[in-house]
Amino acid sequence: MNKKIPTKMLVMTGLIAALYVVFTLPFGQVAFGPIQFRIAEVLTLLPFFTPWAIPGVTLGCLISNLLFSTPWDALFGTIATLIAAYFTYRSKHLLVAPLWPILFNGLIIGTMLTFMINGNFAWLPWLTMMAEVTLSEFVVCFAIGVPFMRIFQRYDLQRIFK
Repeated sequence: MNKKIPTKMLVMTGLIAALYVVFTLPFGQVAFGPIQFRIAEVLTLLPFFTPWAIPGVTLGCLISNLLFSTPWDALFGTIATLIAAYFTYRSKHLLVAPLWPILFNGLIIGTMLTFMINGNFAWLPWLTMMAEVTLSEFVVCFAIGVPFMRIFQRYDLQRIFK
C-alpha cells in the first residue's frame, strides 16, 4: 500500500509547526515554568478542524522546547501536546476542544515541574504546579483560543485544510 501525503497538508503541518515556534519565541519569559502563558497553545486547537494539525503542533512544541527549555520539557511537553491534539481532533464541540490541552498540560507538565523543582513527589507542590499550569492553559485556550476558533468558523477558514 503506497499512500502519498498530499503536499498541501505537508506544507500546512510545517507552517503550523513554524507558527508554534514563532509564537513561543517572543513570549519566552512567560511561556515556560509553572505559570505559562504560551500564546502558541492557541494552535493546539487547530486539530479540531483537521488531523494534519496534530503533527504540526506536536513538532512545533518539540522544537520550541528543545530551543528554549529543558530536555524533560521537550519530552513531556511534546507528549502532552500530542495527546491533547489527538483528543482535540476527536472533539465534537467547540467548547470541548480546549479542555484537552488544559487537562493534559495541567496533569503532565504539572507533574514534570513538581519533580524538576522539588526533586521528588509531594502532594502540595504537585497540586500547586498542576493548578498553575492548568489555570494558565485555561486562560490561553478559552480567552484567546475559543474566539480564535470562532473566527476560523465564521469566515470558513477551515476550508484551507480541506
